[in-house]
Formats: sequence, C-alpha cells, structure tokens
Amino acid sequence: METTETALIEASKRGDTKAFDKLIRRYEDRIYRLAHSVCAGIPSEAEDVYQDTFLTAFKKIKSFRGNSSLGTWLYRIASNHCWQRYRWHKRHPVVPILDLPPSDEDGPAPFQIRDWSPTPEEAARKKELRETVAKAMADLPVDYRLVLTLRDIEELSNVEAAKILRISLPAVKSRLHRGRMFLRDKLDAYFTEKNGR
Repeated sequence: METTETALIEASKRGDTKAFDKLIRRYEDRIYRLAHSVCAGIPSEAEDVYQDTFLTAFKKIKSFRGNSSLGTWLYRIASNHCWQRYRWHKRHPVVPILDLPPSDEDGPAPFQIRDWSPTPEEAARKKELRETVAKAMADLPVDYRLVLTLRDIEELSNVEAAKILRISLPAVKSRLHRGRMFLRDKLDAYFTEKNGR
C-alpha cells in the first residue's frame, strides 16, 4: 500500500529521510523540467537550482503548513532559486570557457555508434528546431520564462502559476500572452529565414 503524501510530509517533518526521499521522487521530474526550462542555456545552473530546491525543502519542511499543495510549495522554492541565480548573473556576468577538441596527445577519440533511426536530415532538423526553441526561451525575460514553463510545459493552471509566483492572475495572463508572442515572433523569423522568404 502506497503511503499518502500527507503521511510522508509528517514523517519528513520528524526527520525521516526515507519519507523525504519518497517525496522527492514524486516531484523530481517536474522540478528538473522547470529548472532546465527557466535556466535555458546554462545547464549547470539548472542542476544547481534542482539540487538547491530539494535541499531548501529538506531544511524547511518543518515550516510547510499545507496552505498550498506540496507541489506548489516546491515550485515556489525552485522559482525563487531561479530568480536568485538570474539576479546574481545579471550583476556578475561571466564568459563561458568552451571545451577544447581532443588533441593528438589524448589519443584517438573513442568510436561512437550513432542511432540512425530517423534519417540524418530529420535528426538535424529536429536538433536545430530544439536549439532554436531553447535559444528563444533563453532570450525571454526570466519572468516570462517562468510563466511559460509553468503553464505550457508543466501544464499548470493560471491560478496555480499565480500562487507559485505570488503574482496576480492578470499578471500571469499578461506575461503568458507576451511570452507566447515573443516566442511566436522568434520562431516565425527562424522559419522565414529557413525557407528563404
């Protein structure tokens, strides 16, 4: 018989790490997707947000009052970590160090077998489209990115997104509309350029 979420929360509040681990497993995919969507373009930041979210949740689980669902509470923590990292990077810009290609000293590159289930052209088009969408998401202001991720990727309601982000329902709708328009314009420009019009 599966333990109810309420029982797991209460056990976690008493310091039961196994119960907290079960809670993490219920939400880890959603928090992972949120972190990677919002921290688009900086995978290491997304990993840090993901880990920091659950670390913060473990430290603060005793203060969880249940006024909202546990998922909403975790999304709020993750959103706050995304905002903190965004503000830090805005104040401390960095230039990424790119990986160097392997040199002859390293020996030959390991042999890799590729899965050619789709044709190479299809795989390249899909990859290019994914990268274009990811770049367009990364170009969005972080407040729009958060709303788009919660609504269109995590499929939460406007009301849930408003609770998580602690903004009004009209603000969610406005940011969602503007974010979608921004993405549409970026993708229209990409396809227009791609088709040579």
